[in-house]
Amino acid sequence: MQHETLPPTPAPTGPGQPATTASGRPRIAALDVLRGFALCGILLANVKPIAHMVHSGEVTQPAVVASQDGAWLGLFVDQRFFPIFSLLFGIGFSLLLDSARRRVPRPRVLLLRRILVLLAMGLAHMFLLWRGDILTVYAVVGLLVLLPSTWLPRWAVAGLAACLVATPLILGSNGVTVVPGLFLLGSALTRYGVIDRIERSARVPAVLGLVFAAGAVPATWLQIRSGAAGTDDFSSWFALAGLLTAGVYVCALLLLLRTPLRPVLQRAFAPLGRMALTNYLSATALVLVAARLVGGSPGDWSQTTVLLIAGVILVPQWLVSTLWLRRYRQGPLEWLWRWATWARRPPLRRAP
Repeated sequence: MQHETLPPTPAPTGPGQPATTASGRPRIAALDVLRGFALCGILLANVKPIAHMVHSGEVTQPAVVASQDGAWLGLFVDQRFFPIFSLLFGIGFSLLLDSARRRVPRPRVLLLRRILVLLAMGLAHMFLLWRGDILTVYAVVGLLVLLPSTWLPRWAVAGLAACLVATPLILGSNGVTVVPGLFLLGSALTRYGVIDRIERSARVPAVLGLVFAAGAVPATWLQIRSGAAGTDDFSSWFALAGLLTAGVYVCALLLLLRTPLRPVLQRAFAPLGRMALTNYLSATALVLVAARLVGGSPGDWSQTTVLLIAGVILVPQWLVSTLWLRRYRQGPLEWLWRWATWARRPPLRRAP
């Protein structure tokens, strides 16, 4: 039997040295920034649903909350960030597959193990802390859709992605129903080489951002109108507005990363993004603690209260992530996940 080997340990980074991932692949800074940005929005959207666990012991709102009013959470947060996270999951999966193919004889076995470990973490999170866990959904969709898609040609993956994103919108669904399509879209973008060129062009994100914005504005207006009227097409407009607004956010960030704001954005979001799994899971516990301290029904909390709770959690997470990554290569849960994926203990501490 051939044994899988860990990829080469990346060289320490420093001035004049390109940053690398734990797999030794050149790190795409934009992905870390996007992941950290999405993590912030996901926490904002999840504060109230998680807090309901303190009062009811069960989820009283879905993981993706469909706000039917004109409040800013419903217009700029709900359904606007988890599509980015889902897209990034598909991208990361395909990047890992590409790396594993060069290093192990059976790369899909490695990916299967990675998904199963994610499923175990998601189930633990679901039953111990919050029933609205998304990791379980990601793992199941990964097993049923993403992993089998690795045997398909990239044109087929792109076609399936388009169908699986459009179908829920047509049927009036939102939330996790678009996850399979977004996973495949991220995979297709990677396999067509778009992700490797993601930071080389300003024209493409500028044009796409304008297209997304042109669609997001009327879709959001129709979301507000249908929500106020209580019509049946609210879910469709809510989902469409969310996807288009997420596209605007992604394109805007990619453009800002080509400006003098790049160092600021990297310092603000990259540490959170590089420890996304650790921060996502720890945020649930922190929201539950905050809910007990704040008191009252989460349904009665103002948007300011939600923003303050998220800020009180994100600022310490950013600080811990920044300090941790100065000494260690990955977050603690990311490191354990990598250990389980490759079936060998990887180095954690950075070389002096």
